[in-house]
Amino acid sequence: MPTLRDIERALYELAPRELAMEGDNVGLLVGRPDREAVKILAALDVTEAVAAEAERLGANLIVAHHPVMNCAWSPVQTLRDDKPQGRLLLRLVESGIAAICMHTNLDRAQGGVNDVLAARLGLEAVEKLPGGDDVLRVGELPEAEALPDFLRRVKAALGPNGIRFADGGKPIRRVAVGGGACGGYLWAAAANGCDAFVTSDLKYNQFLDAGDLGLTVADAGHFPTEDAVCPMLVQYLKEKFPGIPVEKSASHREAVQYYV
Repeated sequence: MPTLRDIERALYELAPRELAMEGDNVGLLVGRPDREAVKILAALDVTEAVAAEAERLGANLIVAHHPVMNCAWSPVQTLRDDKPQGRLLLRLVESGIAAICMHTNLDRAQGGVNDVLAARLGLEAVEKLPGGDDVLRVGELPEAEALPDFLRRVKAALGPNGIRFADGGKPIRRVAVGGGACGGYLWAAAANGCDAFVTSDLKYNQFLDAGDLGLTVADAGHFPTEDAVCPMLVQYLKEKFPGIPVEKSASHREAVQYYV
C-alpha cells in the first residue's frame, strides 16, 4: 500500500510545492509520512464535520485545498481541546487521520483550481491571465452573452446560494476567473480586455471600482468557486492509486447562507 509520503509526492506532481506563494503552508501537515493510506477523503477544508466524516468512513487521510493550519497568520502555539484549532488537530491526531493540503500551489497549477473553474463555466482557449501571478485564468465564451444569461450560467455551473454582482454595462464574452478571494486582481482583468470576472469575497469598494472599469464582476462565493476542484482531486488520486478508495466529502457544504 502507498504511504502518505507517496501520496504527497503524487500531489506535488500535480501541484508542485514551488508554486505555493510565500508563507503558504502546503503538503503533509498532519500525520506520519511512512504510514500507509487505507482510504482518502477529499474536501475543500478540514473541519470538525469533515474529520467526523473521515472517522465514519474509515478514512485515515484527508486531502484538502485550504491548509488545516497556516502559521503565517494563525501560529500554532498550543494544542488544547478548549481552542477550535487545537480541538480539530487533537481529533485528527487521536483518530490517526492525516491531512495533506494543496493550497496556492493548486491554484496556480496547470489543471488546478482555476483551470477547473474555467472549464466548469464553459470557457474556451483558456490561458493564464497576464498580471495574475499565474493564479487567474482567462478564456472566452462560445458567444457573447447578456448579463442575465451569464449569471444563469454561473449559477448553473457552480450552484452558489446567491451571486453578488456589478454590471459592467456590455455583453460578456472574454471572462477571467479566480477561485476564492481574488479581488486584488480586478485591475489585471480589466487591463486584459475582460468583459467579466468571476471570483469571490469582493469588498464594497471593489464593486464600485468594477463599475468604473466597465467590468462585470460576479462574486459566486468562496466555497462554490473552489469546491469544483475536489472531484478532480478524487479522480486524480483514483488514477494514481487504484487500490485505495477515494471519496469526496458529502458533509462539507457552503457555509454562507442568504436570507431572502
